[in-house]
Amino acid sequence: MSEIKKKSDYSFHESAVIDPGCKIGAGTKIWHFTHIMPGCEIGENCNFGQNVVVSPGVKLGRNVKVQNNVSIYTGVICEDDVFLGPSMVFTNIVNPRSAVIRRDEYVTTLVRKGATIGANATIVCGIEIGKFAFIGAGAVVIRDVPAYALVVGNPAKHIGWMSEYGHRLQFDAKGQATCPESKKKYILENNQVRKIS
Repeated sequence: MSEIKKKSDYSFHESAVIDPGCKIGAGTKIWHFTHIMPGCEIGENCNFGQNVVVSPGVKLGRNVKVQNNVSIYTGVICEDDVFLGPSMVFTNIVNPRSAVIRRDEYVTTLVRKGATIGANATIVCGIEIGKFAFIGAGAVVIRDVPAYALVVGNPAKHIGWMSEYGHRLQFDAKGQATCPESKKKYILENNQVRKIS
């Protein structure tokens, strides 16, 4: 029978592989068949589903949720409260070739606070996903995504705006919208959204 083990302030399943030289914050949970590689930094209260790989040099903030079958490659930085959906994919080389070694050409991808990346989405390296952006399931993201933006499709297209609680925002004639769950208000100006309360 398998069991959960505790090391310091984080816990992990006995099938997980945690290499020496990584930093893992208190309260983090690491589940079945996950591999945490050396040199990565993981914040407090993160959760890793089954069959996840975190490569060297990856930086994850606090409360990052990583669902099953996600590989987070060198060059990826996720701020606090990011959600990575099942089987979503990051890349870290612009022009990969099996016969050409490009380990010194990894490109940085930045995922800002509170962003959500849906199941089976692909994030092409070298872009920034803005805070509280929402990437729909299966989207292929090839360019920067503004804060609070909702993008879907292949290639991903900007189709709307989302609240911090994950609800589609409906802006009135004055460019204002209210999240139906939190009741917080947002304003749309110059094709950018910000919270006003």
